[in-house]
Amino acid sequence: MTRTASDATVVIPRVTVPRQRVAAPRPPLEPQPIREATPTRGRRVPPDVLIALGLTALVLVVQAWNITGFPYASDDEGTYLAQAWAVRHGYGLAHYTYWYDHPPLGWIQLAGLAWIPSTLLPHALAVGTGRLAMLPVAAVSLLLVYPIVRRLGLARWAAALAVLAYGLSPISVTMMRQVYLDSFAVMWILAAFALALSPRKHLWHHTAAGVAAGLAVLSKETMLIALPGVVVALWQGTAKTPVRAWAFGGFAAGLVLVGVFYPLYAILKGELIPGPGHVSLIGAWQFQLGNRHGSGSIFSAGTNSNSLLRSWLFYDGVLPIAGVAATLPALAIRRLRGPAVAGALLILTALRPGGYLPAMYVVQVLPFFAIVLAGVVAVTVDRLRPRWLRLSVAALAAAAAAALVAPQWYVGDRRALVSHDNAAYEQAAAWLDGGGVPDRAHTTVVVDDVLWLDLVDGGYQRDRVLWFYKLDLDSAVAARLPHGYRDVDYLVSTPAVRQDPGSLPTVQQLLTHSTTVRTFGSGDGRIEIRRVTKETL
Repeated sequence: MTRTASDATVVIPRVTVPRQRVAAPRPPLEPQPIREATPTRGRRVPPDVLIALGLTALVLVVQAWNITGFPYASDDEGTYLAQAWAVRHGYGLAHYTYWYDHPPLGWIQLAGLAWIPSTLLPHALAVGTGRLAMLPVAAVSLLLVYPIVRRLGLARWAAALAVLAYGLSPISVTMMRQVYLDSFAVMWILAAFALALSPRKHLWHHTAAGVAAGLAVLSKETMLIALPGVVVALWQGTAKTPVRAWAFGGFAAGLVLVGVFYPLYAILKGELIPGPGHVSLIGAWQFQLGNRHGSGSIFSAGTNSNSLLRSWLFYDGVLPIAGVAATLPALAIRRLRGPAVAGALLILTALRPGGYLPAMYVVQVLPFFAIVLAGVVAVTVDRLRPRWLRLSVAALAAAAAAALVAPQWYVGDRRALVSHDNAAYEQAAAWLDGGGVPDRAHTTVVVDDVLWLDLVDGGYQRDRVLWFYKLDLDSAVAARLPHGYRDVDYLVSTPAVRQDPGSLPTVQQLLTHSTTVRTFGSGDGRIEIRRVTKETL
């Protein structure tokens, strides 16, 4: 019999289903005690920041000590403070006719700072309290020198050396504490260098470098001389990167956008081009560049430039001479070329035979001297081999500096810390404000700008306190004296007033037709209160 398919046995496989374990119920959670959050450890402050802050604090103590007593108050300091006072009180850009002799940004910044010390010390000499406003400017400049040196690829000790050389040199202690526009310009140009050398190479850093450079020029126009150094630093800082073109575009945009405000102001005032009856920006440039009487050659004995050089070297012969000597080799060192170019151009400008050299010009070149000097020393030491030779040379250099430089700087800095050169000015201001003149509200007094602000704050009428320099050079002031010197009641004769009376006829007449009432101090630094002798009109 044949078996069919239907007779076949069908085998169904067994599928084993694994048993699922049922988790045992967990016991209820017991309430846990609330733990107080432990504060996370803060970020560690970089050593460079601590070193820069410590060195700056040390230098500022030296800068601030006896700042009101030394050095002798200058007429320029009083002028900038008086202009800042005019800005702060809404009288315009100057306490007299603003004639574009300098861009106004410097004393606009001063206006934002000088009111603080004058409020705290209302009865002190105005120039003395005004100098306290320069300490924040000095602090920022010192803090910027350190990162600039570090961004040049130099060691921490080189950056520290630059800060100490810049801040403790007796000429720096003398000049940086005075109220000069150059200090504001130096602060901004150093900011431009720091931004141009920024290792992050962000476009906004380069644009900000242009803005800072523009602010430097608007603070003191001669800082334009150092601008190529910033360009060199920016060129080297963007080497072999695709951002170089953008970097220079941003730098130029920032520089132009800031710098254009000054000529734009002159255009809006109708004072860009020379014309009858008004001052002008271009006319001021023509005077500064072509018509101003030069100071003579710096190498010719008897010239103003040579006398000025001798006065700088009197305060300190180390940093100026060593800085000039280090600038030339620094030009050959690629990493130092930016600040070296700025220093070299400032040196060449001072050496031109027919130009005008102001007393505060050295303020602009001092930080570049300190940077290139520290840089040349660091590069020289770093190239020595083997290591023991490098350490030996570094130790010998430090010992030589301690033996030769430290004693000279001690004498110069000690003079700044203990001398009281402004006693005569303080006594004269106290006499004029304390009842020496009976009817101050109706008294016309001719003074230098050191005392101008003291008299105005002391109750004298602003229009009756006349800056001697303007008597013959400002038609608006001459209009207040229809009878010439006879309309003046008192003349305060100071070294600035007596410096060159032959060029100011009205001042010469006041000196001739007046008698001394009181004298403060002695010698060339004396201050005389002189009553004008009235003649029958």
